[in-house]
Amino acid sequence: MADLVGHRGDRGVASARAAKAATTTTPIVFNSGEDPVAAGLVSSLSRPGGNITGVSWFSVDVAGKRLALLHELVPAAMIIAMLLNPSDPESAPSSTIALEAARALGRQLVVVHANTADEIDAAFTALVQQRAAALVVGSGPFLQNRRDQIIALAAQHAIPTTYSDRQSPASGGLMSYGNNLADAYRRNAICVGRILKGDKPSDLPVDRSTKFELVINLKTAKALGLEVPPALLARADEVIE
Repeated sequence: MADLVGHRGDRGVASARAAKAATTTTPIVFNSGEDPVAAGLVSSLSRPGGNITGVSWFSVDVAGKRLALLHELVPAAMIIAMLLNPSDPESAPSSTIALEAARALGRQLVVVHANTADEIDAAFTALVQQRAAALVVGSGPFLQNRRDQIIALAAQHAIPTTYSDRQSPASGGLMSYGNNLADAYRRNAICVGRILKGDKPSDLPVDRSTKFELVINLKTAKALGLEVPPALLARADEVIE
């Protein structure tokens, strides 16, 4: 029998670690945006070892790409903010990658943190005070679960904002760039199916979800007074009007 463990980010790693500590015999399949080797889940991506394998996302790796796409949409923004959950293990590496991307573009990155609803309100107050003209929202379950609050605050303060999941622009956010979750979960299901047919987790390399999607909400862009560059529109996987 195979146990499918976790969702993504800190929740995925924490669940997988707990399951790994609880059994050395029951097969475990995880998914996570954190590096599974650095997190101690597997010995290597090619040879996981033990009773655990799964799918690794690129949520940390694309932090710089997310910022670059936002800069393409709002090139005049000299100060860009990034909202992160400090309790999420993806936050520190994401901020490092985003900082490098901001420097390469000649922009200043301001990092604000929140892991409660009240702290999200305070984070927006802080980034407005620091004159941030655009915002990158980090990945992870907490920030995704608070998307309605974040979208409302971004609209209230007229701050162009990009997210990691397509549900955010579908709910009124400006844009998103990140893993195609349907593809990633399909890879999880394939892994579980192989184990149920007799393959050992130790023999199944950790899969990498490599399908990404760019989603742009034109209605929100218009409300913010933004004209989306044709080149950016042409690269969008989905345009919401």
